[in-house]
Amino acid sequence: MASTSPSPPSGYRGRLAPSPTGYLHVGHARTFWTAFQRAREAGGTLAMRMEDLDADRSRANYADAALEDLRWLGIRWQEGPDKGGPFAPYVQSKRRAIYLAAWRKLVHSGRLFPCRCSRKDLATAVAAPHERVQRGFGDGKFDKLDDEPLYPGTCRRFMGGSPQLPGPTADAMDTPGNTNWRFRVPDGEVIEFVDANLGPQRFVAGVDFGDFVVWRRDGVPSYQLACVADDAAMQITEVVRGADLLKSTARQILLNRVLGFNDPAWYHCRLVVDHNGRRLAKRHDALSLRALRQRGLTPMNILAAELPVEA
Repeated sequence: MASTSPSPPSGYRGRLAPSPTGYLHVGHARTFWTAFQRAREAGGTLAMRMEDLDADRSRANYADAALEDLRWLGIRWQEGPDKGGPFAPYVQSKRRAIYLAAWRKLVHSGRLFPCRCSRKDLATAVAAPHERVQRGFGDGKFDKLDDEPLYPGTCRRFMGGSPQLPGPTADAMDTPGNTNWRFRVPDGEVIEFVDANLGPQRFVAGVDFGDFVVWRRDGVPSYQLACVADDAAMQITEVVRGADLLKSTARQILLNRVLGFNDPAWYHCRLVVDHNGRRLAKRHDALSLRALRQRGLTPMNILAAELPVEA
């Protein structure tokens, strides 16, 4: 699946992956600046990938604003929807064939099962499942709950507890159809990795997270599947993102194992929180880069650690 196009001498490939579902805020700015700095210090390549799979919320004006705001901050990338590159297209809504190929590989591995749970149960699968942030997260403290609840195994039981789909169905399967698909996690397996910023991390499959969605019945791949497929196809060597996605990293390590992809290195940035200790969200309009620019703040103000984050 991955291209063999040559990389710069350092071999480092990083990425920026904004979702055009609102205006970027100061938390995004600091994470993307970190990604830019690490790519620059490594003498590598930085790719811009627009993660617009959430069709109900993604807007072209938000995508344009993200590119403009990041350029205003001084961030530069070498590949992207505005520049092209060897791994185009750099917009997820145009990369469906890559996600289907990964889904087929997972089906034939026997790790997926069809899920009949309600649309409400699956509503968050297309978006990155951000951790719920405790007060003090800036000091590295967080709980292990996220927006995707622990799956109770409802539809897994239809298979008698077996991870295998019936042979003929799996062999004949070419497209997901109008069915939800979940990845059956190896219960009790420990997933450990060393984060370049936050140090050793440890999660237990079936305890910290359960069987997770990889494809929805409305034809949309989940964040988890699209992310690993794109990072592999684009030969990303390090993923820089927020610490609220640490648990997603554990899920993605499991997907990489089954798909035969190499894990990138991981660097999770501490989150910017408001005065109540809550993670900033795109609804914090007063802290969007657009609003801060209009108030006369400079890129240096926004990237400075002492910038107040009260809305």
